[in-house]
Amino acid sequence: MSKIVGIETILVQLPTRREHKWTGLTEPIGRYVLVKMTDDQGRIGWGEAPALKDWGGEFGRYFGESPAIATLVIERYLAPAVAGLEPGNFVDLHARMDSMVKGYPYAKAAVEFAAYDLAGRALGVPVHALLGGCARKQVAVTHSLGLIAIDEAEAEAAKVVSEGIRTIKIKVGVDPKRDIEIVRVVRNAVGPAVELCVDGNEGYPTPGLAIRTIRAMEAYGLKYAEQPVMGIEQLALVARAIDTPVMADESAWNAHDVIQIIEKRAAQIVSIYTTKPGGLYRAMEVAAVARAAGIICNVNGSVETGVGNLANIHLAAAAPAAVLSCVVPVSTPVEAQHGQAAGIYYKDDLIKTAMRFVDGAIEVPMGPGMGIEVDEAKVAKYRVETK
Repeated sequence: MSKIVGIETILVQLPTRREHKWTGLTEPIGRYVLVKMTDDQGRIGWGEAPALKDWGGEFGRYFGESPAIATLVIERYLAPAVAGLEPGNFVDLHARMDSMVKGYPYAKAAVEFAAYDLAGRALGVPVHALLGGCARKQVAVTHSLGLIAIDEAEAEAAKVVSEGIRTIKIKVGVDPKRDIEIVRVVRNAVGPAVELCVDGNEGYPTPGLAIRTIRAMEAYGLKYAEQPVMGIEQLALVARAIDTPVMADESAWNAHDVIQIIEKRAAQIVSIYTTKPGGLYRAMEVAAVARAAGIICNVNGSVETGVGNLANIHLAAAAPAAVLSCVVPVSTPVEAQHGQAAGIYYKDDLIKTAMRFVDGAIEVPMGPGMGIEVDEAKVAKYRVETK
């Protein structure tokens, strides 16, 4: 197989369709670092670090990665570590990166995604084939309503359901009265057939408050309550007290975290990321541990551009445990946008063709590598210099 000979980092900023925030987030989405990896045969692979400085696991145990931090780590430590490596040797790729610098999973994920893309292109197979195969050919999409006004959420919920969305996630964790009301209003807007989930992003200060609030929401039907409080031990208290299944997100970064969640019986569902464990290879480890314990999963993320979202889709396709609808964008360049809102968080994207969205699901790309070409003209258009 070919050898890795070059890695370039590129900072981009995509324009958002509307503001999308959650509890604790203090910066806009879409300002992310791309990795452009080249092999000795001239092939190119792409990866992305959707690094957010406010995002670092419970009690800051994994810290946060800003675009500047991710860029520094990639350029100074990771790129030299993987130079000359075969892009398909993911065991050695991770061993080299980990021996060079501890932590920084988002930076490592970006490098690894590019290596998967390169390896798939060299072998002529899609990335999900390198992850073990295709467990599903369609990935159902959950549309996320950020911390927006209740009337805006009501209108957007009705619109995305009319476009095929069958699961909606509502960001909560700010004020219990407001949170209960928005669930009530959205339920009335979409009817009984649509599944609703809530995500507190650790926003409730105590398990007791979370329990009382979620119990009030349960009258409107909840699929799950995601990370209402901080800490595996506190999450376990909530999980034991409510009927709605609890999903772990900030508490579940890697396979070891999932072992702790299992031991504490803290959640029935785990949200898997391609980035939090440090890439696809280790995300599959998270999925395997969860499956062994009978924990079901979805794939979630940080509202990636199409570059990073392709990794999400291949993970969701390959991981048998990822049976739930996934909180992923429907990555769509401006040329294919015609006023739709379902899964659309940006006014444009960095991939040449839109992800195919049919009956509420994204059809898994079957081309080599990540399966959809990156539009380098768009990368140049949205490139920004300040990291």
